[in-house]
Amino acid sequence: MLPALHCPAVHTAESLAREISQWRADGHTIGFVPTMGALHEGHIALVLKAMEVCDRVVVSIFVNPTQFAAHEDLGTYPRTLEADSALLAAAGCHLLYAPSVEEVYPDGFATTVSVEGPAIGLESDARPHFFAGVASVVARLFGQVRPDIAVFGEKDYQQLMVVRRMVSDLALPVKVLGVETKREADGLALSSRNVYLSPTERMRAGRLNVILRDLAHALEDGEPAARALEHARILAASVFDAVDYIEVRDADRLEIVGEGPLARPARVLAAVRVGKTRLIDNVPANPARRG
Repeated sequence: MLPALHCPAVHTAESLAREISQWRADGHTIGFVPTMGALHEGHIALVLKAMEVCDRVVVSIFVNPTQFAAHEDLGTYPRTLEADSALLAAAGCHLLYAPSVEEVYPDGFATTVSVEGPAIGLESDARPHFFAGVASVVARLFGQVRPDIAVFGEKDYQQLMVVRRMVSDLALPVKVLGVETKREADGLALSSRNVYLSPTERMRAGRLNVILRDLAHALEDGEPAARALEHARILAASVFDAVDYIEVRDADRLEIVGEGPLARPARVLAAVRVGKTRLIDNVPANPARRG
């Protein structure tokens, strides 16, 4: 049996800078995909998109402690660096950046990036620490990688909007692209946390996307948002162990939409709990479908 391929890797910002500087000297554009590892097909879709639009692609694997609360799964979050490296090599990724916590947050690190706007509500209600941790680490990684284009998945839609807001507000020289969510056959969004689900929990988890798509279709058919949301929340409460939120927000700014029929493109977003596993998902709802 042939040995598994591994993606070329660096573990320090200094080594990363040497690689990036050589690519820049050669006239290459740089794409970047930040991840926390435990890679799956959804992550690889982001890598392939970055390879499509840039000459060289860096993928980071860093389980960021600042976006986990004390009661969350930092200690048990899946860490599969060897397998991740093989997946990246098979996809053609040019460089893996796998820094230590000390490399990202050196002694004396004292800066936090706080974003409001699209960061308000939804995930912030359940995880008030989360987006400051995300924005801070993404800003730090952008500074180390210095990409032309960064690619994020739409599964974490609020995160995508927060990063775009940060990049715009801080005038960071990077273009942020979003890639449509990759799904399993029954519509469940691919996620590193899906491995936590038992077989019976996995069956229930597949209902989330069905409920969200039915809600989006009702909105697209002109049903008032308040009524469509009430129906979806009641159904979700009968399926899942807890419903953190099901909301309809403006697709561009994540502002709350009115209670009546949609007037602008929107996003239906949800977070639910199945057993001990928290799942998030979202789908678009476009009023232009009507008529």
